[in-house]
Amino acid sequence: MKKVLIVDDHEDIRRMIALTLSSDYQIFEASDADHAEEIIRRELPDVVVLDVMMPGSMDGFQLCQVVKQNDALKHIWVILVTARGQESDLERGGEVGADSYYVKPFSPLALIKEIDEHT
Repeated sequence: MKKVLIVDDHEDIRRMIALTLSSDYQIFEASDADHAEEIIRRELPDVVVLDVMMPGSMDGFQLCQVVKQNDALKHIWVILVTARGQESDLERGGEVGADSYYVKPFSPLALIKEIDEHT
């Protein structure tokens, strides 16, 4: 079964995405980037749905960069999901290697379709 990690400090957003995906994927959840990095290294998910603004020592941009600069992890599809929709934010997402970028509120169906296409 394909693995998806959902990283967001808002439990309701994690649950909404998890409930939509749960029948087809093994779901992992984290509320901050530090915990997410541990799960990524241990589970090697196929896709990470990653919020940008989170508490802790790293934000989503930084975690994405950690993943994409690591030869053992860079194959993981990273989707940034955030309320930050400025052009500079989208550019930063590209600079750190994000494979896709969704601005909240977003269509869960569009997100699910993309996850299906890349797993």
